[in-house]
Amino acid sequence: MIDERLLEILVDSFWKILIPGIKVTIPLTILAFSFALVIAVITAMVQFANVRILKQVARFYIWVIRGTPLLVQLYVIFYGLPGIGIVIDPFPCAVLVFAINEGAYCAETMRAALEAVPSGQLEAGYCVGMSYLQIMRRIVLPQAFRTAFPPLSNSLIGMVKDTSLAANITVLEMFMATQRIVARTYEPLALYIEVGLIYLIFSTVLTKVQRVGEKKLSAYNG
Repeated sequence: MIDERLLEILVDSFWKILIPGIKVTIPLTILAFSFALVIAVITAMVQFANVRILKQVARFYIWVIRGTPLLVQLYVIFYGLPGIGIVIDPFPCAVLVFAINEGAYCAETMRAALEAVPSGQLEAGYCVGMSYLQIMRRIVLPQAFRTAFPPLSNSLIGMVKDTSLAANITVLEMFMATQRIVARTYEPLALYIEVGLIYLIFSTVLTKVQRVGEKKLSAYNG
């Protein structure tokens, strides 16, 4: 049963958790995912172009990032780099690490999407006098993004939840706000369930947006 005190704590804490979510969690997600997409497209195009040395560099980056925990990467950048004189503030550090981490995963999604475009599309572009970059920008990438839209959307939803790890490097996002309230009220079960529900709301909204986007793409392809 929820007594009057606990109910009052939950009602009061809802906005104290939601506001950092709107002001910090969402901007962190948007910025990090935007940079991750840039990294992913460049990395995927390097592999798609099959330039040997650059492809090996891209594969090494993907191997290292996908093979190490995100939390370890956060600690290395935020707590480790100051040891060699490089200090990054918490929020920019979180954006950087999340972008690099997610970029490695999205790069594989984009690579698969690029490879799904028929090779004849490239040949047709060359036949009408387009350069490689023009073909990629006007023909290949638009088709690849349509193919990659569902898995990229799933990655975005996953990133919303992963931002809770930024609390470990003192970013005042939703989870850290909840930890501070828990330390003051000693109600961990109810408050952690509450923040979980707020994450669920964010993820549900993004899922709805994803479905709308998929329907529009299906109609366009049809």
